[in-house]
Amino acid sequence: QVQLVESGGGLVQPGGSLRLSCTASGFILDYYAIAWFRQAPGKEREGVSCISHNERRVYHRNSVKGRFTISRDNAKSTVYLQMNSLKPEDTAVYYCARRSLECGNIWSTNGTDFGSWGQGTQVTVSS
Repeated sequence: QVQLVESGGGLVQPGGSLRLSCTASGFILDYYAIAWFRQAPGKEREGVSCISHNERRVYHRNSVKGRFTISRDNAKSTVYLQMNSLKPEDTAVYYCARRSLECGNIWSTNGTDFGSWGQGTQVTVSS
């Protein structure tokens, strides 16, 4: 059974850090790009970061550049999202999803060409 499971969310104060994990099962992670998306209450889903299957291409949305880092460990079938200097506007449910090999145009498709979505993990940034 193909599955992606997110973990690592929680409540953190502004300026704090969290590391999200996306663990894959039922397929070989090496052949897939993995992206993180988020959705805040009342807002549309948006792409956050994406890493290609071979790590050669990494993308971050402008609002998280310099604060978030995406990485992968194919041996552990896991993709990570390290989030530093968190802001209240980062509050959302974070999801990971897969796409064959490359990220594609994640900003324009907004994840419609990604599949096998996880159940999400809540990130709340608040004092």
